[in-house]
Amino acid sequence: MSDLTVNPWKRHGRDRLYVNLPDGTTVAWADRATKVITVKVQKYRHEAVVLLRQHLGDSATVYDEPSRHVAASEQKTAVRPPRSAPPVASRRDRPLKLPELTVADDLAQNRPGAVLLEAIAARGPSSAQRAWSKVLRRSSEWDSWYTGLEGERRVGRELRRLSAHDWRVLHGVPKSNGGDIDHLLIGPGGVFTINTKHHSGASVWVGDEMAKVNGGPPLPYAASSKAEAAYVQGVLERHCTFAVPVEPALVFVGVASLHRAVTQYAVRIYQEREVSSLGPLSGKLTAHQAEEVYAIARHRRVWLRP
Repeated sequence: MSDLTVNPWKRHGRDRLYVNLPDGTTVAWADRATKVITVKVQKYRHEAVVLLRQHLGDSATVYDEPSRHVAASEQKTAVRPPRSAPPVASRRDRPLKLPELTVADDLAQNRPGAVLLEAIAARGPSSAQRAWSKVLRRSSEWDSWYTGLEGERRVGRELRRLSAHDWRVLHGVPKSNGGDIDHLLIGPGGVFTINTKHHSGASVWVGDEMAKVNGGPPLPYAASSKAEAAYVQGVLERHCTFAVPVEPALVFVGVASLHRAVTQYAVRIYQEREVSSLGPLSGKLTAHQAEEVYAIARHRRVWLRP
């Protein structure tokens, strides 16, 4: 048998099972409520039906989706689902139309730390004021902003190296509820939300939901990263006709030590130089799918829709 996998999917009140090839291509899917199996690629029909009926039972109805390249006379012989149990269409079957992309709305123009840089330029101290504070060794409320900016730039440089593995990256992706996602990595291994944290010389521990820096109070780093990934997946799947795998990642910059809880598996945890380990990952999105996701993700207005 081929290396087919069955992947559950729940969105917008729908409960489905998708059968995918190792490269992420969907060959069949089923609606749990109606027990209707829709076969998209005839080559894998038998294997896909066997796999799905293990979950749905032998009474599941099979519907062969006609190929766009099949002649009209051949399409008439395709098996249709019973009228009493038609396949239920979801929003992913009717992707939203993309807005026109303008230069102002193209997130591909963003540099690492673009959002922080804009905020500092608009409300922060001037270069002269910052230099004077350094001379007087005075701390400023903007110090943490500059530290964050340096961290995002350093991680941005590491992510740029992954272009050799057919990855694309966006920086400063806005969220409709405020704030932004530091980096969004898109490629053959899926989509990753990258949350950058700069703690120079610190000892960091990361658990299932919280993190501690130098044994201090718990910080919701992991929980926030998981929420970001869920948000990104929801936005992208409004515009895609296929499932978009999104994983959260936390990248720590300048830390002296980094420890992960043994139960931590939902969020990928890295130091900045370890980001390169994402490069060889593959099998989640085809080259065409990755380009489609990237084309959607670079639209600023896509992210600002509530």
